Amino acid sequence: MGHDHSHAHSHDHSATNRTRLAWALGITASILVAEVIGAIMTNSLALLVDAAHMLTDTAGLLMALTAANLIMRKPTMKRTWGFRRAEVLSATLQSALLLAVGIYAAVDAVQRLFDPPEVQPAGLLAFGIIGLLGNIASMLIIAGGRGHNLNMRAAFLEVVNDALGSVAVIVAAVVIALTGWMRADSVAALLISALIVPRAATLLKETTHILLESTPRGLDLGAVRTHLEGQPGVLAVHDLHASQIASNLPVLTAHVVVKNEMFDADAAGGLLRNLQQCVAAHFEVSIEHSTFQIEPESHSVTERHTGC
Repeated sequence: MGHDHSHAHSHDHSATNRTRLAWALGITASILVAEVIGAIMTNSLALLVDAAHMLTDTAGLLMALTAANLIMRKPTMKRTWGFRRAEVLSATLQSALLLAVGIYAAVDAVQRLFDPPEVQPAGLLAFGIIGLLGNIASMLIIAGGRGHNLNMRAAFLEVVNDALGSVAVIVAAVVIALTGWMRADSVAALLISALIVPRAATLLKETTHILLESTPRGLDLGAVRTHLEGQPGVLAVHDLHASQIASNLPVLTAHVVVKNEMFDADAAGGLLRNLQQCVAAHFEVSIEHSTFQIEPESHSVTERHTGC
């Protein structure tokens, strides 16, 4: 019953997230068009970089919305987990795009520091304010769902970076208007890059960790093994594996060697329930999807151990 409730709760989140992402996508695409026009009119690198950032964010939000739709699909015999991993793939692509844009912007900004072009501060300020207002609206829309999964977290991160980029554009416009120092535009572009690159790299590292099927962060497999081997009737645990299908969906498998008498009087059934309860409730990372292969003591002698 608890599992069904959790599934329904996740389903509700997905439906709400789709609406949030759709609104954010519409706002971001509108800002993109405005900033491209503004960059052409003002000859601003900072605004052009922010527009390029908005282009990747528009693509990223489109991917996020697509992933949110795919997550809603039910599992099938061909895809037993459904499209749950779509959110991880989407977040990976979004973070990779952000990283590429950030690096490109930094290189271009350094080049323009040595030969700063003429920038129109009034237009730069106007388009910077338009971008900031739109980004704040998107942030408020997505904020409530940013903790649901990596896909929503990546989308929220992109919108936050956009807002910070718009602030940098506004500051550059004010500096140019007051002092005439054209290099402020390139400095703003560098600041936007500095905001993008570390966050994108962190998110890319986290999604790659999941795609490589590494042990979920916060889960000590050594402690899991020790705890399982401490259960009555358990002699050893081998071929112990833990990974993550998607956000909040860790899985664990293990071969458990037990005393031969555990196969009598339904003792194995009780032990199995006990092991599943252990990994679901005992550790900081709760694993509700666990599979245990119960083996008699005599079986472990002949089986080749290949896992952890």
